[in-house]
Amino acid sequence: MVGPSRPLIVLFGSSIVQLCYFFNGWGATLTTCYARKADIFLRGYIGWNSRMALEVYKKIFPKEHCRDMHREIQPSLVILYFGGNDSQDPDFPNSSHVPLHEYVENMRKLAHHIKGLSEKTRLIMLSAPAVNEEQILKTYGDNRGRSNEVGQKYAEAGVKLGQELGVPVINFFEALYGKPGVFWDGMHLTAEGSKILFDKIKDVIKKADWEPTLDWDKMPTEYADIGTDMHLEMMIKETEDETIGITDSNSQELKPQ
Repeated sequence: MVGPSRPLIVLFGSSIVQLCYFFNGWGATLTTCYARKADIFLRGYIGWNSRMALEVYKKIFPKEHCRDMHREIQPSLVILYFGGNDSQDPDFPNSSHVPLHEYVENMRKLAHHIKGLSEKTRLIMLSAPAVNEEQILKTYGDNRGRSNEVGQKYAEAGVKLGQELGVPVINFFEALYGKPGVFWDGMHLTAEGSKILFDKIKDVIKKADWEPTLDWDKMPTEYADIGTDMHLEMMIKETEDETIGITDSNSQELKPQ
């Protein structure tokens, strides 16, 4: 461990999570906003579905830490995303399909476990996303087993589950559907797509009445009494609107399955 301790935020999901630092991704922007305030842990796995997540979730989030002296290392916030691969056509070669009813129950188990990590562990769920079917076909030569007709059903079921559990849930399908320039391959996010998702997450965090707050603008800055954080605040503000690191021009070189 590196001290002093900070709140921990875990991003857990499939490729939308694993790639969230590419192309000025939503994970990169979130990390910049929480600089010197919280630590971001990336647990993203390309190609995974909710069934695969259930094989490891107790290792990623060991609940026994709640019962010993290390309780403080439990996450303050988990952003949970599965559904895109679950909604894949079962007849597509090597499909990651999970039937809708099983997907809902898998997500229910994950949510219950995460919420039970500690009294102050918060959860934000992302539903299954929309896709750009035409762009997928152009990029891969087939539809990758994806369709908005099926994806929407998984998204609606995910939103309903979040509401049932009293957990903030972002309708990822609705946020992306029909919008130009949000995917680089029809499935994975460009900088513009990531900005849409980041803004949705930001809106949830800013409006939440969580105690202690996870609004980065209201959280203490580590070692604020040493030097000045003026330049940091300027960089955070600029990063929300500007592309850093890898740009979209490189995106066609990356084709995760």
